[in-house]
Amino acid sequence: MSSQSLFSTITAHYTKATGLLESLADYFPNLLIRIILAWEFGEAGFEKLRGTNWFTEISFPFPFSLLPAEISWNMAIFFEIVGAFALLFGFSTRFFSISLLILTVVAIAAVHWPEQWGTISELLKGYRIIDENGDGFGNYKLPVIFIIMFLPLIFSGAGKLSLDYLVKKYLAK
Repeated sequence: MSSQSLFSTITAHYTKATGLLESLADYFPNLLIRIILAWEFGEAGFEKLRGTNWFTEISFPFPFSLLPAEISWNMAIFFEIVGAFALLFGFSTRFFSISLLILTVVAIAAVHWPEQWGTISELLKGYRIIDENGDGFGNYKLPVIFIIMFLPLIFSGAGKLSLDYLVKKYLAK
C-alpha cells in the first residue's frame, strides 16, 4: 500500500468518525453537562433543605446583602432543587442556567473567595478544591468550573434531548 493510499484511507476513516461525532453533538454533550450540574446543585439544595441556615454567619456582596439571610437561604434552596430538576429534564434551561450561574457567583464572593490577597499568586492559591480549612486562601475552583459548564447551556440551549427542544418543535408547527 502506498503512503498516499494509506493517507487517503486514514483521512476517510477520520472524516467518517468526525461526521458521526458531529451528528451526535446536538444530543449528548449538553445532556451530560445538564445531568452533572443537576446532580451537583440538587445535592446542595437537598442538603440545605435538611440542614440549618448557615447564611446568617456569612456576609453577602451587594445587592444580595440587602436580603435577609432567611430569604437568601430559601431562594438558594428553591433554585438549587427546582433548577436541578429543570436542568435534568431540559426545561427552561437558559433561565435556570443563568439563575444558577448568578447563585454560583454569589457563592464565590460570599464563601469561596480568598479572605485577603495582594498578589495574583496569593489569589491563585484559592484556585483549588478543598473543604475550607480556615487558611484564608479560599476554594473557588469548583464554582468556576460550574460557571464554565453553564456557558454552553446558556449560549446553545439544552440540546435535542430536552423538553425545551420538544416545546420549540411543537410551537414551530
